[in-house]
Amino acid sequence: MARTKEFDPDQALQKAMELFWRRGYEATSMSDLVQHLGIGRASIYATFGGKRELYLRAYDRYLEQGIDFEGLLSAPGPALPAVRDLVMRFADEAAHDKDHRGCLVVNTAVELAPHDQELAGRVESNWDFIETTLASALTRAREQGELDEGQDPRSLARFLLTVLQGLRLVGKGSNDPARLRDTAAQALRVLDLTGSPAG
Repeated sequence: MARTKEFDPDQALQKAMELFWRRGYEATSMSDLVQHLGIGRASIYATFGGKRELYLRAYDRYLEQGIDFEGLLSAPGPALPAVRDLVMRFADEAAHDKDHRGCLVVNTAVELAPHDQELAGRVESNWDFIETTLASALTRAREQGELDEGQDPRSLARFLLTVLQGLRLVGKGSNDPARLRDTAAQALRVLDLTGSPAG
């Protein structure tokens, strides 16, 4: 008769995600995982596979718990306020990242994507999704007269994607919230999304 697992795999995965997010992949050893998860090495291998497989699962968990881009950007009504709120949310979250964890997607892009094709593909897929969701919102904004007809929604979406990911990266290493908020405000001025009256 098989033994019942003496731990909750879902809780263990959550703890692994938090550890990888805080320390990164290379700096997290199997011994660190054993200690942090409070379970034996054999149980980790039996349940999740090796360290890399656990990281992949943790990465997916991070995305599941992340921002609901479609929900935020696809709601009926004006589209630009939602885009503006998203940019400022990224800036605020980065400014209040006291543990300097950054974004696990960005961390993965920097640490692992250059030499791990599978993770590079996962990062690219996430960025494609964000870009497409932003482009759809900006297209709707242009159709609703919120955005100048000369604006290219896809190019603007790529610009915003780069700003959003840059905010996460700078927030990971910076102790200056003004740097992040000024960057977000400037991005919104470039897009004329500040809502400030002309003149």
